[in-house]
Amino acid sequence: QVQLVESGGGLVQPGGSLRLSCAASGFADGYYAIGWFRQAPGKGREGVSCIRMFDGITYYSDSVKGRFTISGDNAKNTVYLQMNGLEPEDTAVYSCAAGTAVLSWSTPSEYDYWGQGTQVTVSS
Repeated sequence: QVQLVESGGGLVQPGGSLRLSCAASGFADGYYAIGWFRQAPGKGREGVSCIRMFDGITYYSDSVKGRFTISGDNAKNTVYLQMNGLEPEDTAVYSCAAGTAVLSWSTPSEYDYWGQGTQVTVSS
């Protein structure tokens, strides 16, 4: 049974930083991708970033490129999303998702498993 557990959300001032973690368990091998999505109140789910655990290739949305960095630790089966230069527009529930056959990284339906989500609030 695959499980994803997120941590690291919270309240931060504009310009601040947070690091989210997504711990994955239950995969038989490292051939999967982890994506981070966010959903703000009244808005649709947006793909933020993705990392392919088997080769380390990463993807970012234009809205976070240059501010967010995704990384993975295969030994711990954990993915991190380092978020710098946070803006009020980044406020949302952030969820990680995992998939074994992800072709379009920013499409939620490409992922098979989801975490419970963690709130990120950027406000002064």
